[in-house]
Amino acid sequence: MSIPTTPAAMTKEEIIEKIKGFLVEEFETDAAKITPEANLRETLDLDSLDYVDLVVVIESNFGFKVVGEDFINIHTFQDFYDYCFNKVAQKTA
Repeated sequence: MSIPTTPAAMTKEEIIEKIKGFLVEEFETDAAKITPEANLRETLDLDSLDYVDLVVVIESNFGFKVVGEDFINIHTFQDFYDYCFNKVAQKTA
């Protein structure tokens, strides 16, 4: 598991790079397939158990709590990035 970096010190670009890094490692996907407009579920071939893994990885890397309902409006990687930005911003506010 990664040691959480202080989110307040991270830029949006750093958050995106961190997300890409753990998605490539955890879900064994090609980094080139992770683009803002790509579909998160289809690109990572996520099933319900994979979503649980994704929640654990997010929480361990960014230190905020995730609930299943949060994923209802997350379709693309950009949606996912925006979600993480907003949660990190709320946590550090």
